Amino acid sequence: HFRVLAKALRLSGGDHLHSGTVVGKLEGEREVTLGFVDIMRDNFIEKDRARGIYFTQDWVSLPGVIPVASGGIHVWHMPALVEIFGDDACLQFGGGTLGHPWGNAPGAAANRIACEACIQARNEGRS
Repeated sequence: HFRVLAKALRLSGGDHLHSGTVVGKLEGEREVTLGFVDIMRDNFIEKDRARGIYFTQDWVSLPGVIPVASGGIHVWHMPALVEIFGDDACLQFGGGTLGHPWGNAPGAAANRIACEACIQARNEGRS
């Protein structure tokens, strides 16, 4: 049912939708979540039953929907989040920022630094 919601949101011009996270407290099956992300932002989606995509779909130039991940995610999840979502997603760190032992600002800085480091490592071919 989520695939129908994601497609309807995309067709109606929606801009973001919570896709699940694979990690954190709202985790789901990795392949299914990746299928949701594909439906939301890819222009051409190849049939892939493992990801829950049962037919090929060409969205041509219809703008995508930004996947949102939240729910129990924190700085230690960043490598997995960058691997799953790349750098084209909205990552919402509520308690993962506010619960930092040194306070809110260091929590926000830790998330930002971890995100930038993971993206740089990915771009340089390091894991």
